[in-house]
Amino acid sequence: MAPMRNILPVLTVIAAIVVIWYGAAVWLNAQWVLDTAARQDREVGAAELVMETWSQDKPQLPAPHQVVTELWQTTVEKNITSKRSLVYHAWVTLSATLAGFGLGTALGFALAVGIVYMRVMDMSVMPWVIASQTIPILAIAPMIIVVLNAMGLSGLLPKAMISMYLSFFPVVVGMVKGLRAPSRMQLDQMRTWNASKTQEFFKLRLPSSMPYFFTSLKIAMAASLVGAIVGELPTGAVAGLGARLLAGSYYGQTIQIWSALFMAAAVAAAMVGLIGFVQRLTLKRMGMN
Repeated sequence: MAPMRNILPVLTVIAAIVVIWYGAAVWLNAQWVLDTAARQDREVGAAELVMETWSQDKPQLPAPHQVVTELWQTTVEKNITSKRSLVYHAWVTLSATLAGFGLGTALGFALAVGIVYMRVMDMSVMPWVIASQTIPILAIAPMIIVVLNAMGLSGLLPKAMISMYLSFFPVVVGMVKGLRAPSRMQLDQMRTWNASKTQEFFKLRLPSSMPYFFTSLKIAMAASLVGAIVGELPTGAVAGLGARLLAGSYYGQTIQIWSALFMAAAVAAAMVGLIGFVQRLTLKRMGMN
């Protein structure tokens, strides 16, 4: 009964979203159907109107079944090495995402340690870290691409740099909070044991920061994926979920756009779920769960 109590609210919300989605598809796509019927000098009944709004080739808002069909055709029915496969495009984006995520995590961790242990960095670097996130990524991404291309760097690295720019921030903020989580009493106790700074870090501060660290990683992973997709837009990429979104925008293929968005959401959910799994294992081994 307990699992059912947890699942039922989720299913209820999903069902409500699907119903609203179908209704919105009728509302947004109806004008095209009515204009087409007027040009053909024919009457459109309510049932016919609904069916035609749910089956347009280029609707303003695709119906849920159209998106599901497109996802099925571009994943299951296509070879994963095909340029028409969403799995192929998802992997291209995911590779840049993981590269940027790794770089962002390493940079964020290093900055957090410096901020916690060096007052100069705390007073100077932390405000710049926060200010860096006030610049819209859509504005800075083309500059990063152009500068790196001028240096002869193209392909995976520019997208990874954009992902790193977005993903390092939550790691910095989370780890600074986590490394400062031990109480004054715990820090004083370490000093009474004559513990060095290194011992204090590895035996007290780092273990205390793990819950904050994994929470930051989940946010950083989602941000890194967004960065990889945005990084594909100004380059005119021919592969990746960003390229699918761009091509769909060029040719008015709204069903393609929505299927790429759902694939991106699925990839993000899978990566965040994987981090959550590692978090549970790690905290359990540490006796925190």
